[in-house]
Amino acid sequence: LFQVGDQVRVMVLKYNTDTERVSLGLKQITEDPWLRAEERYVPGTVVKGKVVSLKDYGAFVELEEGIEGLIHVSEMSWTRRVKHPSKVVAVGDTIEAVVLDIDAKSNRISLGMKQLEPNPYDALREKYPIGTQVSGRVRNIADFGIFVEIEDGIDGLVHISDLSWTHRVRHPSELYKKGDEVEALVLNIEFDAEKPKISLGIKQTVDDPWNHIPLDYPVGRIVEVEVSKALDFGLLVELEKGVEGLVHVSEISEERVEDPKKLFKTGDRVKAEVITVDTAERKLGLSIKTAQRTAELADVQGFGGSRTVHATLGDVFKGKLASLAGQGEEGVEEKVEEKAPE
Repeated sequence: LFQVGDQVRVMVLKYNTDTERVSLGLKQITEDPWLRAEERYVPGTVVKGKVVSLKDYGAFVELEEGIEGLIHVSEMSWTRRVKHPSKVVAVGDTIEAVVLDIDAKSNRISLGMKQLEPNPYDALREKYPIGTQVSGRVRNIADFGIFVEIEDGIDGLVHISDLSWTHRVRHPSELYKKGDEVEALVLNIEFDAEKPKISLGIKQTVDDPWNHIPLDYPVGRIVEVEVSKALDFGLLVELEKGVEGLVHVSEISEERVEDPKKLFKTGDRVKAEVITVDTAERKLGLSIKTAQRTAELADVQGFGGSRTVHATLGDVFKGKLASLAGQGEEGVEEKVEEKAPE
């Protein structure tokens, strides 16, 4: 503002006779611009100014001599994640902004740049109605779910409970990593805040297998399964892709099993019988020892050769009852062959 030797016009503010000091003021020569600021800078007004300084939290813009406004980083873009205002503006830039709020008593004006552009979130409900299938990239992973970028700067959250119908997900990183491309359905869009919350679901893109599991795996059916994991309390086995059941340690053998991990490893294939189907808890219980007992009983009854992995004890008993009713051995064999599925 000044150089040594400059001639300036000032106003005397105070004179102290004891110290012989005179206090002067330069700004008092002109009217305080903040006195009429509320009249000139009504919220919603588009203004032009020069960027005079940058801080981590925003940029200060000089609207006129003595009046500056602040553009907070959150008001610079609707969708971009602005970590520092220098990514958007530089000192000396002349920019336009919208007056958001003014507090003349505190000499504060809040400005916004993103308000000069249409809010892309306004069209979200029309663009992505509930049930719309979208594709996107996994941008971030949290304990409670994954964030999927469905378009530039617009994320949706897939909650951990909406990742899989059958897999018990302890952490989303078990299934996904940053950068993965995924398909999801729009479940809900909430507009409680300025930035809406988009809820997505990945498991909803496929049918819930538990709609048919009770029919495909009724109690008594013997199936060949693959060991997914051996645990202290039993075996996790996969009946088909994405469908798991538990063989409790007490259902592995007639003899006491101390440590299933010593007997089985991931990938082993065994035959087990479905003993419980809990649709409410979405759990299947299986038994290896019961399947073995059933197979042994079939062999004892003489039906081992015609019995398949899909046969049940009922097939054997039906044949036996027919025999007791007076049918000949040949008739019994025909009956068993009819009952045993391909």
